[in-house]
Amino acid sequence: MAEVRLENLTKHYGPVVAVDSLDVTIRDKEFFALLGPSGCGKSSTLRMIAGLEVVTGGDILFDDVRVNDLRPRERDVAMAFENYALYPYLSVYKNIAFPLEIRKVPKAEIDRKVKHVAGIMGLGNILGQNVRSLSGGQQQRTGVARALVREPNVFVLDEPISHLEAELRTSMRTELRRIHQDVKVTTIYVTHDQAEAMTMADTIGVMNGGKLLQAGTPQEIYSNPASEFVAGFVGEPSMNLMDAKIVSEDDRIKFDIGGKQIELPSQYRESIRSFKGSDLRLGIRPSDIQCFETETQDDLLAGEIVFVEPRNENVLLNTRVNDFQVFALAASSFRPKSKAPVYFRFDEGAIHLFDPESGDNLNREPGG
Repeated sequence: MAEVRLENLTKHYGPVVAVDSLDVTIRDKEFFALLGPSGCGKSSTLRMIAGLEVVTGGDILFDDVRVNDLRPRERDVAMAFENYALYPYLSVYKNIAFPLEIRKVPKAEIDRKVKHVAGIMGLGNILGQNVRSLSGGQQQRTGVARALVREPNVFVLDEPISHLEAELRTSMRTELRRIHQDVKVTTIYVTHDQAEAMTMADTIGVMNGGKLLQAGTPQEIYSNPASEFVAGFVGEPSMNLMDAKIVSEDDRIKFDIGGKQIELPSQYRESIRSFKGSDLRLGIRPSDIQCFETETQDDLLAGEIVFVEPRNENVLLNTRVNDFQVFALAASSFRPKSKAPVYFRFDEGAIHLFDPESGDNLNREPGG
């Protein structure tokens, strides 16, 4: 196994900067997810780690050994991609055994290793079948088994389950996490799906525009986002983000939103003291908004229901407040009709304030 360290890692495609000065450490045996939208640089980063792309600048180190100039097979990296790339005329057994056969591993050892990894992957009873007869999930597991049979130092996966149907994706997330716990290989997993990253990874690195915006545990990324982009990209339903204005009255600081003024809790006042300007961006998650069908108090924010989306034990309210949209989660018994009035109270301790220029979270907790 290996610790993977990226130092100032950069990749240019002509004038395009795909990866911009990336610094991150992936711990030995860790499951690390690179998360971001299409074109953010996550796949280019993975391909440089695997040796499939030439590094423009910076270093890749496996256990303090610089591997920039090593060929893929010399790095001891196994890869699995969205395209399974299986050999269609071979059996499951032969597909898994192939990387060992080309290395001229003794047949008895090949047989032992293939059967061992097939058992881990739940493929033991179909080793003799041709891969063309398999379901999509079985083919995916065969591709993963073929990578794992080499017992690599580092295992990289690039969007490996993105094209599978929803139910199969859910089961494969569980399967891949279980496999990682069994084999304990340092794993780097690229995805654009925040649900995959949040449910599978020990650590998530969020990328956009070629830059690593934040790295942390799923809970840190969700509860303490470093920027407005991270806050909006992670979470389902996503965080509400809206324009707000700071107003002062004596020693108190409030923000104005939708014509209503809400006083900031004391911990926020210190965090925005050095902020220049009165306009900022406010973020709050739908689960941190309390909903009312009648205006029982003067400090409630008023809106109008656009539609209601049932979600098992709760409902997602899509509402309009002045010129902006607000999503809120309410109990399943809360079922107002379209165009009905609705009233909100924000959990003031769960509010995030973002610099409208830099996108930085002004009240982010240190170290999060």
